Amino acid sequence: ILVAIVWIHARVAPYRILHQTQDSQVYWAVACGSSRKEITKHWEWLENNLLQTLSIFDNEEDITTFVKGKIHGIIAEENKNQQPQSEEDPGKFKEAELKMRKQFGMPEVEKLVNYYSCSYWKGRVPRQGWLYLTVNHLCFYSFLLGKEVTLVIQWVDVTQLEKNATLLFPECIKVSTRDSELYFSMFLNINETFKLMEQLANIAMRQLLDNESFLQDKSLPKPRKPLKNISALKRDLDARAKNECYRATFRLPKDECLDGHTDCTLWTPFNKMHIPGQMFVSNNYICFASKAEEACHLIIPLREVTIVEKADSSSVLPSPLSISTKSKMTFFFANLRDRDFLVQRISDFLQRTPSKKPCGSDREWKWNLGDPGCELPSSSPLAVSPPSALNNRPVNFCAGEVPTASQGLLKLFRRNSEELLGPKGAKEKMKEESWNIHFFEYGRGMCMYRTAKTRELVQKGIPENLRGELWLLFSGAWNEMVTHPGYYGDLVEKSMGKYNLATEEIERDLHRSMPEHPAFQNELGIAALRRVLTAYAFRNPTIGYCQAMNIVTSVLLLYCNEEEAFWLLVALCERMLPDYYNTRVVGALVDQGIFEELTREYLPQLSEKMQELGVISTISLSWFLTLFLSVMPFESAVVIVDCFFYEGIKFILQVSLAILDANMEKLLQCCDEGEAMTILGRYLDNVVNRQSVSPPIPHLHALLTSGDDPPLEIDIFDLIKTSYEKFSNLKADDIEQMRFKQRLKVIQSLEDTAKKSVVRAVSSDIGFSIEELEELYVVFKAKYLMSCYWGNNRAAAARRDQSLPYLEQYRIDMEQFKELFISLTPWSCGAHTPVLAGRLFRLLDENRDSLINFKEFVTGMSGMYHGDLTDKLKILYKLHLEHVSPFVSELDFCLPCESQGQSMDYVHTLSMAVMLIFSASTNMLF
Repeated sequence: ILVAIVWIHARVAPYRILHQTQDSQVYWAVACGSSRKEITKHWEWLENNLLQTLSIFDNEEDITTFVKGKIHGIIAEENKNQQPQSEEDPGKFKEAELKMRKQFGMPEVEKLVNYYSCSYWKGRVPRQGWLYLTVNHLCFYSFLLGKEVTLVIQWVDVTQLEKNATLLFPECIKVSTRDSELYFSMFLNINETFKLMEQLANIAMRQLLDNESFLQDKSLPKPRKPLKNISALKRDLDARAKNECYRATFRLPKDECLDGHTDCTLWTPFNKMHIPGQMFVSNNYICFASKAEEACHLIIPLREVTIVEKADSSSVLPSPLSISTKSKMTFFFANLRDRDFLVQRISDFLQRTPSKKPCGSDREWKWNLGDPGCELPSSSPLAVSPPSALNNRPVNFCAGEVPTASQGLLKLFRRNSEELLGPKGAKEKMKEESWNIHFFEYGRGMCMYRTAKTRELVQKGIPENLRGELWLLFSGAWNEMVTHPGYYGDLVEKSMGKYNLATEEIERDLHRSMPEHPAFQNELGIAALRRVLTAYAFRNPTIGYCQAMNIVTSVLLLYCNEEEAFWLLVALCERMLPDYYNTRVVGALVDQGIFEELTREYLPQLSEKMQELGVISTISLSWFLTLFLSVMPFESAVVIVDCFFYEGIKFILQVSLAILDANMEKLLQCCDEGEAMTILGRYLDNVVNRQSVSPPIPHLHALLTSGDDPPLEIDIFDLIKTSYEKFSNLKADDIEQMRFKQRLKVIQSLEDTAKKSVVRAVSSDIGFSIEELEELYVVFKAKYLMSCYWGNNRAAAARRDQSLPYLEQYRIDMEQFKELFISLTPWSCGAHTPVLAGRLFRLLDENRDSLINFKEFVTGMSGMYHGDLTDKLKILYKLHLEHVSPFVSELDFCLPCESQGQSMDYVHTLSMAVMLIFSASTNMLF
């Protein structure tokens, strides 16, 4: 046995004790110390407690196993004993925060979230030090053997975050910016560090994408307790990550906050078993998720709860809890830890839960499944265009003054009922009966047990009479609608008769929304669509209206009344397809990147060809934005929508992969993008739904045939089945992780495009080169962002109007300009510099709003750097006419003299300044 004390220089602790057997090339670290005295103390302990015991073992492998186990046990026990003590140390974190500010020059308002000991790899040499994660920056500091390393990176500059392991680097975190790649390793808990870095980078990306949401992100972490070893910011960010996961798992409203969760079992009457899982409790819901995926999910709104009571414990079922609802369902939980506290917590939430019933919807979970729908005779006034007065006066939805306030358009515009009496009608009845049986066994409404059986029924297509109800349930839209009674009607009333850019765009697209469907060849359907889209534009002016929203909303209105369609649109735009429907369609681009990544993983041969043709970026936007409604026959696409509301974006991705897989051979033979698009267009155009009871609607997307061969029809249910068989191993959690990775890439790519656009817009009138302008834009934008970081955040964010061209979005005030002026101008010195900067700012601020945009900024800087002598003199003269209009004509230009009330000392100072400007005119700081 070889046990050695080794002195090394690549770690903080320079001494180590290593364990190695004679026949092995591997050694194990046993102890370390910062001094010879410390390491000697460790060695003496080993001699007294470990070395003599090793003599009883027969072989070296057993000795190694014993030593490793002994050391790991000692470490675990030591950590267990020290954990409460470190948590109780209130000064340790504060000390680290003060050190961070001093080392990196951060102001008081820059908050430290957490710090970690790690190594930064500079080439092949690790530099051991401390990684500080602040709200706006990633910082690293190391001082070892006389060498200092200091790194400061803004989160908004991070383009990629990866956790990987290579031969060169052990398990490490790679941080990429536009200019560099940094590697950090040797973390005590690399997963925790990486997760926190992801959160902070995500907040920064939100700032670049949407200031309003960024402010909500920034204002969320509020220290509620004294700072300890783990910061209050870190605790709140962890809590928010759990909240986001909780809301996404159970499709809950975005303001729902998780209060806590605990392990338990749930009695499931449909299979008479106690299923292990976790109970989640928040201020408005009790939810359950089984440990086995898809075994059972359960959502119990507290507004539905009538009784919560503790049952008698037994050895078989310890600590049981019974919850009863208004719908006469009883849920039985057991194996609950701290049951008394849980019951008290639920009781507290129940006392604060108001009983609300939506005014605008009379849908109940008691429909007559045998009713084919409300069919209107041809003589009914609703079968023709109703009076235009319906759209010209306020509508009271609670009073039900328009038919679409209480039912979907499909019931009002069903053309015939022949299909309901034939084989298709019989098939539809069988589906309805299957759902009836499911409701009987698993419950109905929000409190329904959701299992693999539920998903199987969804895959077979939801019956038309149940489609609206189940869309509302699976999307979570029902929860928001029932807790906001009258909200939609109020929005309609407020938006009536008001016009803006969004309403103009809506009017242009109203008649392009499913024009082939009779419901939208009629003013009744058009008016309903107008009200829903306009109400949403007024609810969310950040999104307003985006193309493709009209197509999706028109389909929602076929199966739902207006209020229900509105809340489904809210669920789509704000939760299920985040950032899809905005001017830059960031969400769709993010999922397009995920689609490309999945194609490389599952269809590597085809991926290379698709990248060569540039097809994926074209197809994915039209497929994802409209949920296939614009590229597939309506009867087939609506089944895709069924599965989407149950599965989320996971299903859209897997069915897209199935479509590429089905056309692989043809796509590999394509010569250009047009040919590939034609192949995919024909394939999608011939995806049919032979079970649909509605009359077929003409589909005008693609050419139907090629040559004389009849098109091959693809059954939509076969396509869905194939997608599950081949690609169902996609996980929702993995997709969210991929979304984060792609969001960094997409937003930074958009920012680069914006920078190039701005530079091109100003380059023709400016003396700077393209490279210099790009440098100036980066500096100018960074100064604006600093005001969001460390200034009055809301005032700084209010300056950015994202509806403006990129050139005018970022604007700075006088104080920020002064800082830039001092750092960029070579002649700035002395006490007069702030005065000169202030006067130049007022000269450039042409519209007198006390803000200047990038064009105004570089115009002033270009005049000083690249103007001829006359231009420089003119600028300097204008700067000294503080109370005169900056637009001085050339005829009025002259140097000040004593006759104008100026002293000769002033003229001398001015002349010296002119000479200084002239001498420095060619000395740029780039």
